[in-house]
Amino acid sequence: MVFISAQRAFALLLSMFLCVLPLHLQAQNAQHTPLLVEQCLQVLVGSHEDRDRNLAIFEQRGKTDVVPALIQALRFQPNSTRLRSTLVSLTGQPDQSWGDWMLWQEEHPEVKPFDGFDIFKARVVQLIDPNFADFLFPGVRHSIRLEEIAWGGVQKDGIPSLDRPRMITAEKADYMHDDDLVFGVSINGDTRAYPLRIMNWHEMFNDVIGGVPVALAYCTLCGSGILYETDLGDGKEPLIFGSSGFLYRSNKLMFDRRTHSLWNQFTGRPVVGALTGTDLELKTRPVTITSWGQWKAHHPKTTVLDIDTGFRRDYESGVAYSEYFASPELMFPALVDQSENTAKSYVFVLRIKGREQAWPLSKFRNGQVIEDTIDGQKVILIGDEKTRTVRAYDGNGDVFSLSEKSDYLESNSGRWKITEDALVLSDGRKLKRLPGHISYWFAWNNYSQSGAFAD
Repeated sequence: MVFISAQRAFALLLSMFLCVLPLHLQAQNAQHTPLLVEQCLQVLVGSHEDRDRNLAIFEQRGKTDVVPALIQALRFQPNSTRLRSTLVSLTGQPDQSWGDWMLWQEEHPEVKPFDGFDIFKARVVQLIDPNFADFLFPGVRHSIRLEEIAWGGVQKDGIPSLDRPRMITAEKADYMHDDDLVFGVSINGDTRAYPLRIMNWHEMFNDVIGGVPVALAYCTLCGSGILYETDLGDGKEPLIFGSSGFLYRSNKLMFDRRTHSLWNQFTGRPVVGALTGTDLELKTRPVTITSWGQWKAHHPKTTVLDIDTGFRRDYESGVAYSEYFASPELMFPALVDQSENTAKSYVFVLRIKGREQAWPLSKFRNGQVIEDTIDGQKVILIGDEKTRTVRAYDGNGDVFSLSEKSDYLESNSGRWKITEDALVLSDGRKLKRLPGHISYWFAWNNYSQSGAFAD
């Protein structure tokens, strides 16, 4: 499959959707369908007369429980004056775009959809891709609002994961440039680099590093690559993850291939499907974004993801998502407080024992050491804004500063070597590495403010 931009994919799939939906709807009409579901489907795909008649019924009825379905319909009928006026009539809000209605919906959780909305949602998305039935179906368990789940413009696995991809030595990676950014991972002495210019096209790898099954869940839209352990300790095979094609507040919803539950990429928790409501939370591992030149210099024996992935893509630097990365705007709606930071400014996010904190990457300009505390625990952060690199370690009360010797810190206890696992003092004492990751501000702000990490 040749990858296309999210915008172009949306246009192509939308044209397919509008062609096939009436045929599917006719077939489904023979089955028992709740009246409101049928009426909302008619608003979406019926004739002008059917649409106007049902919208008039909704206005006369005067209840807001159909508003989530109408917002869904507005995405596919953005120029429907009658649909827009009904939304205005039912909510008292001014006329606005689909994206602004999604933001309004996020701000108004008291507006509940009608009983049967899950049926409506399932039918709509299954007509975009029948495989979406694996994720959304009548009666599906969910801990997030179904009405806030948005189609991302691709089908299931439309952004294919890399599963146990081929790695090669640094000497053979002649396609790499020193200023290419990589996700650097080191577990039990197994040190690897996964170039962002390749991962931008795949957003997920499933691998075993240093004997530990892991998955990198990379959301290009929120700038966040998080390394998760995938062995749940239940005696079963480790989970294998893929990209579902759905988003929640401009953050990807990944899925596990064992149960087809949807997981929040940012929190590592299942939010839709069979695993929802359990206490599962994927354990995070440290991952570093840095330049290939620096990673290779510090880890000369590293392996690197082979550019021959088995997929046909243009893996040159600055190709995938270049316009999005360069723009201050989000591609999909999500509320964000920009009083302190702009939506797409980078932050380093650290979570410890259910508590989280974020530091703007700008604080690490020209390389900096920051000492801070999270819930009483001292932490040491070493970063470089230019390469989006931050490493976090346990603190011990010492005051740290950069050493004149590369890859070392100085403190009143002595000189500490900076490694991927720990800060190591000359006498062997260690301060362990803490798992954190880079993210756009809007993603962390959205989930931290919503209390998602504490649920």
